[in-house]
Amino acid sequence: MDKKLTLSLNDNIIETAKHYAKSNNISLSKLIESYLSSLTKKKHKKENQITPLVESLSGVISIDDDFDVKDDYTQYLIEKYK
Repeated sequence: MDKKLTLSLNDNIIETAKHYAKSNNISLSKLIESYLSSLTKKKHKKENQITPLVESLSGVISIDDDFDVKDDYTQYLIEKYK
């Protein structure tokens, strides 16, 4: 269910947003709705967000397809506590 909302924004921002919306064949209302939706989704996903450092390390190590993490960790613990 859609509701009306009144916003007060800078004139330049309004005109730029209208131009952007028109050039992308979307209404200004849908553009703002999409933006607000993306903001609220990002907030919920922050706990699973990958940091730039982790992203930069992605792909540095290659692991065999048949590698079993649990088995390897079990062997590590057996050796550690002998």
